[in-house]
Amino acid sequence: MLYTVTLMMVAVAMLASAALLESNLETLLGKRIGGFIASDDNRAVAFQRIWRSTYWAFGWTLPGTPDLDSLDARLEAAGLKPGSPVLVRIFKREFELEIWLQKNGRFERFTTYPICRYSGRLGPKLKQGDHQSPEGIYTVSAGQLNPGSRWHRSFNLGYPNLYDRSHGRTGSFLMVHGGCSSVGCYAMTNAVVDELWRIVTAALNGGQKRFQVQAFPFRMTDANLAQRRDDPLHPFWSQLKMAHDLFEDAGIPPHVDICGKRYVASSGTPGNDGSRSLTRSCKASNSVATN
Repeated sequence: MLYTVTLMMVAVAMLASAALLESNLETLLGKRIGGFIASDDNRAVAFQRIWRSTYWAFGWTLPGTPDLDSLDARLEAAGLKPGSPVLVRIFKREFELEIWLQKNGRFERFTTYPICRYSGRLGPKLKQGDHQSPEGIYTVSAGQLNPGSRWHRSFNLGYPNLYDRSHGRTGSFLMVHGGCSSVGCYAMTNAVVDELWRIVTAALNGGQKRFQVQAFPFRMTDANLAQRRDDPLHPFWSQLKMAHDLFEDAGIPPHVDICGKRYVASSGTPGNDGSRSLTRSCKASNSVATN
């Protein structure tokens, strides 16, 4: 009992320290460092990292984690089948990873997992060593899965993709994996990545050639994007929003291509499972220029 109370007191102290850090970044760290995470977005991300790391350090389950012991029952309750095609969405600011499964030709959201940790701030990865976690549209095939990863299990996002390479971006081995540590990957904890692994391997073994991963900086609402209209990344995020909105509207993975140095997207055809790789094409009409 005393041990448990002591742990709780330490956790409360750590969370209180996180709150203090969040509200006094420049005072505590100096303007140069504090200014790096001075925006509302990056203060929120810094705070989330600290409290999630606290949960991880004490072996506690992150809030929002589904019942990982009842995958089959949860699938059955949702009317979904193991081995159905899968699509993954990531929202960095919210620290959430969603799993969508195909049902009757459309995808339905099955579950949402809390992300334990990712590194960097909002925005795409630009170069090797910048410790940024990628944003963009990626596809993952069976060859990108690593069951013997040093981070328990992992799958490679496929960064840099065609878009990243067209902008000269560098880096490699950007993963979704277990644990709660990151230098550019999305760390999900071992227990969560085990369930995620069961879902994606069943889909690939069931005939899906590759699955689409849509990695976004934040929930792509009109209001959220408008709030950041003065951000230099606004044109890039607007491109991602088009792919996001096409999927939201139809429940079908969009066709995503690279036209010049920008993402372009068009509505997916009925029954499309997201297996299509990104290609270089300017056929899509809803493209937008970027910086």
